[in-house]
Amino acid sequence: MNIKGKIIGFAHRYEEPVGYELLIGEEHIYLNEWIGQGITIQHTGQITCVHCGRKIKKTYNNGSCYPCFTTRPDNDLCIVKPHECHFEKGTCRDEDFAHTHCMIPHYVYLAISSGVKVGITRKNNEKKRWVDQGAVRAFPIAEVPTRKMAGEIEIILSQHIGDKTNWRKMLKSEIDWVDLIELRENLMEKIPSSFQPYLLREEEWTDISYPYGDPLEKITAYNLDKQPIIEDRLIGIKGSYLLFSKGVLNIRKYAGYEAVINVNTSCQTNRESL
Repeated sequence: MNIKGKIIGFAHRYEEPVGYELLIGEEHIYLNEWIGQGITIQHTGQITCVHCGRKIKKTYNNGSCYPCFTTRPDNDLCIVKPHECHFEKGTCRDEDFAHTHCMIPHYVYLAISSGVKVGITRKNNEKKRWVDQGAVRAFPIAEVPTRKMAGEIEIILSQHIGDKTNWRKMLKSEIDWVDLIELRENLMEKIPSSFQPYLLREEEWTDISYPYGDPLEKITAYNLDKQPIIEDRLIGIKGSYLLFSKGVLNIRKYAGYEAVINVNTSCQTNRESL
């Protein structure tokens, strides 16, 4: 099999384990069937913006050209710092975007990937968010009407627990397990009374498994800019990473890169443990 196109990213099938589809050009490739096979990924040297299609030499924020990075609402600083939302100041880059993406219900959640973290996501987008982060267990602890409110709760809770994932520990499955329900009860005491009506007290969480076998002992990241040809055996997928026998590739980082992907179906391994 030989596929050529611009890398877009991953789509998911919420199965056990998660089903991964690679979006490249016009193709949706179901990757779980490739695990155990030898794969060659060759970057052609061409990069185009995932939004406007402009040819560029480097990307900003996972596939954007610089003009799209500085003008598109989904690249605004308030996307990564939602508590700094400036919609009410009249300086939002796109009010229609704000009404459809920010002025809608959001979850504040706890998730375990490497360790426990707090995060936010749009309601009904939580599974995609958790899988993108490689979370193995997660649940919402609050539902609020806007993204800004979610960000305000997140910034309060981040003073007590982390809001980042250690991607190396996540890929090596070095997980610091905690009791999410007990942690939630302790954190709720830190949340101001104005947010108390939005808190959730579900007793069930979501567990997520990923298509890979034995955890990697050593993490080496492939870099398509420095090594445009990768030849390796795919052994798993987790978060936004392809896991190979000799290294890992962050697909999100290379959105916009044109690549030729060849699958060697004769190079297979025992998948009973996957």
